[in-house]
Amino acid sequence: MPVLEKKNLGNGWEAQLNLGFSKSHSRTILDYRKHHGPLQVQKPFYPESDGVNHTYILHPPGGVVGGDHLSIHVDVSSNAHALITTPAAGKFYRSAGPIARQEQNIKVASKGTLEWFPSENIIFSGAQIQIKTRVELACDSDFIAWEIFCLGQPASGKHFDRGELDQRFEIWRDGSPLRIERLKIKGGGPALGAKWGLLGFPVVGSMVCVTDQKDLLGSLRECSGAPVQGDLFSVTYTDGVILCRYLGNSTERAKHYFIRLWKKLRPFVMNCEAVEPRIWKT
Repeated sequence: MPVLEKKNLGNGWEAQLNLGFSKSHSRTILDYRKHHGPLQVQKPFYPESDGVNHTYILHPPGGVVGGDHLSIHVDVSSNAHALITTPAAGKFYRSAGPIARQEQNIKVASKGTLEWFPSENIIFSGAQIQIKTRVELACDSDFIAWEIFCLGQPASGKHFDRGELDQRFEIWRDGSPLRIERLKIKGGGPALGAKWGLLGFPVVGSMVCVTDQKDLLGSLRECSGAPVQGDLFSVTYTDGVILCRYLGNSTERAKHYFIRLWKKLRPFVMNCEAVEPRIWKT
């Protein structure tokens, strides 16, 4: 686990959160927790009979501005099982020039399990954002995650016409790259409306499940159902990863699709029924 370092970024927040999970008797405990700046967690919750640890990451300021740097490190030990989510959407506000950075480094040891389900990120027009997630897995660890982005504020008729989002998502297994993705979108750029880009949709989401159970594709496609209100949704499999994509107009519908597939996947991949975090129902 990296050492917490205090840095001076002028007007920007420097925040770091380090979490470690381990198996203790019949449940997973949060045995290591250190934070600096405005990143914290609530107490662990145990809504499942088999002791899966549900932890909520909190960012009390409620938004990220230019110059902020948020860093999250998560270690899941052997045989531990944690589910991490957030109680509210992340908001990335417009910047006068400085870049806001968010880094997430995740390690899951042999026979460990992590479910990474943050709420959506809302990228305001004029924001300058870099978000990088790196996941390091053992050969026999389990991992399911999603990321959802809303570009602009479509409900208010405000489009992402300025700024830039640079998002990277990497999954490594035993030191070798399993999946590396990058989404780089410039406000007002051609990728927002092009057929090879986002087709004019403001909400884009991806869900990944690391598994060799390719035969689940058929049932997952049936489970997702037909997209509604012009949404686009797909389920594919490549190089040991089930990949679900969403393009549409609603973060709520994106989460609805992903939760439906997660409930289908979890019993097969993790040998336990899906139990939604309580915060999702409030």
